[in-house]
Amino acid sequence: MGTLSTAPRPIAGDIASQRLLPPESPLPMAPGDLGKSRVSDRVPAPVATTMAWRRGLILFSTAALTGTGGYEMYRVLQVGGVTVLEAMVLALFLVLLAWVAFSFASAVAGFFVLLVHRPDEDDVASVAKLPAVASRTAMLLPTYNEDPHRLTARLRAMIESLEATSHGELFDWFVLSDSTDPDIWVAEEKALLALRQAVGTPRLYYRHRADNTARKAGNISEWITRFGGVYDFMIVLDADSLMSGQTIVRLVHAIETNPTAGLVQTLPMIVNARSLFSRVQQFAGRLYGPMIAAGVAWWHGSEGNYWGHNAIIRVSAFAEAAALPQLRGPKPFGGHILSHDFVEAALMRRAGWGIHMLPTLGGSYEEVPPSLLDFAARDRRWCQGNLQHLAVVPARGLHWVSRLHFIVGIGAYLTAPLWLLFLLLGMLISLQARFVRPEYFPKGFSLFPAWPAQDPVLAIWVFIATMGLLLVPKLLSLVLVWTRQSVRGQFGGAFRVLAGVFAEIVVSALLAPVMMIFQSVAVLDILAGRDAGWQTQRRDDGTVERRELYRKYGIPTACGVAMAASAYAVSLPLLLWMSPVIVGLLFAVPIGALTAGPSPSKLFITPEEAKPPAVLHRANELSALADAGVKPALVALREDAALSSFHLAQLPPPRAIRPDTIDAHLAVGRAKIDASDTFEQAAAYLSSREVFSILSDRSVLSTMLQKR
Repeated sequence: MGTLSTAPRPIAGDIASQRLLPPESPLPMAPGDLGKSRVSDRVPAPVATTMAWRRGLILFSTAALTGTGGYEMYRVLQVGGVTVLEAMVLALFLVLLAWVAFSFASAVAGFFVLLVHRPDEDDVASVAKLPAVASRTAMLLPTYNEDPHRLTARLRAMIESLEATSHGELFDWFVLSDSTDPDIWVAEEKALLALRQAVGTPRLYYRHRADNTARKAGNISEWITRFGGVYDFMIVLDADSLMSGQTIVRLVHAIETNPTAGLVQTLPMIVNARSLFSRVQQFAGRLYGPMIAAGVAWWHGSEGNYWGHNAIIRVSAFAEAAALPQLRGPKPFGGHILSHDFVEAALMRRAGWGIHMLPTLGGSYEEVPPSLLDFAARDRRWCQGNLQHLAVVPARGLHWVSRLHFIVGIGAYLTAPLWLLFLLLGMLISLQARFVRPEYFPKGFSLFPAWPAQDPVLAIWVFIATMGLLLVPKLLSLVLVWTRQSVRGQFGGAFRVLAGVFAEIVVSALLAPVMMIFQSVAVLDILAGRDAGWQTQRRDDGTVERRELYRKYGIPTACGVAMAASAYAVSLPLLLWMSPVIVGLLFAVPIGALTAGPSPSKLFITPEEAKPPAVLHRANELSALADAGVKPALVALREDAALSSFHLAQLPPPRAIRPDTIDAHLAVGRAKIDASDTFEQAAAYLSSREVFSILSDRSVLSTMLQKR
């Protein structure tokens, strides 16, 4: 890729007078319905003739590992007969082992795929001549109360990268704002105007949606029904997304050449991590992620899943099949579907469109929350969305692999309380053996006493084997890196990547029990009917105040104290046996504080950090130069005539006011403006919600800005 010019390219004429949005080209979306299966003769193009064999191998391996482990666990417990508590432990162990075995089988498949497919070849392909594309594609960037300066810095880097491919004229860019903070709303407009002037393209549009119905899914659907008719494809981004121009073009080519493909995505890599927590996630995702993605792509075939961003989607397929229904009942299980991406992929596949993954394409990036608390807050919303899928699993006409995706997603959260219950039942059995007098000769005739015991040696081997299923995939990823000199050097060398793996295992082992408690509490909250809401995500600093640390980590710490006391009451060996879980819980507060702080720079090195790709380097360069300040919305509009003109021009025409649609915040805001002598006085009186309503009304806003 050539050197990207940093000089702004002016657009002829006044910036605010340029076309705000393209002409509307409505594309109707069929109503979402889980109860009806639309009949379609369309069948996705087969990825491989051996797909049935691949899936059978994964399922057979999972069943074999689960059956073998379950039998060995039964042998551990059956000495002296299996009690009710031991039977419950065995049942939980089978469920949890099946979950671990399924992930293990898929990861091992990915290991052999990458062992044959050399990533070094990808390096050659990435600089090879780009394929020719001819389709019109929309780049959609939904945003919700994000930092507008960093948002447009990443956007500019992508636009410049795409323009450097000589295919830029085929792409239109849309910033689709759902922001509810009035200051951020106006700052987005200001940043967008500056970006238009900097990149010199009129194909950059901004639309603010005052009604945030259905959140991101509703944002995308609203765009399709207004503008989707003239676009072949759309690439959906997240606010923290970053993609190279070459990757974007290759995604277009991939879906162009597969007329039955409804969606194609690649694996986003985590970048820009600063805290210890985020750097561990970045390192783990970069090292283990390609192998896991290669494994699922190997057996998913054209029945893949959708991860919600950095994917190209056929607009007509999405409009035809992916409209989401509202689930019956109240929140959190009813209402709009939060984890919409899984459902959209399943519905498109039901209509005969293929859902594909290109795991080794590269050039796709994202960021991760900076602390465990930020991660848990986002995870809480995902938990609610995945549990909503309980109502989607029985939908008619879904492919069985799509149903499996839903089950896996639900299980990702239900396994947390199941692991907790498994540990508690194990401790309860030990407590029972310690404090409850055993019945050596139960009622009825018996020549020999019933000794309540388990096989401790076999129990250790079962534990080691289970841990092996969790750790071996990580070691296999390490082997893949070690066998490739160029990749090994990008991770800092053989010794450094080995140290990073062991450090990641230790940190993850300490964080896992805390996350287990957070997810268990989240599941209980959802079952109790508490909605997650829609919070803004932190992107930078993971620092947490001491009071917040104590408050948020109080429950995990209390659980650690209870477990430690119960285990010690039985025996010191049991306490030592459970120490990997107990230590993480007991020290949740200092571990949370430590991992939210900065990380050693020489550990957890990734290729994107050692040698940042051009688009990432450019985005970070622009972010560092960006103005980080956000002025109050009304002040910014008053000081900048072009910005004010742009804002007023994009407001929808006034509608007839009905008594049942009166905006109380707007009425109160208008009264405060009328009662104020100066602009500054009125601005001081207005609440944030009142300012937001005023920004949406052309007449009241004009009155406010004209005050002396």
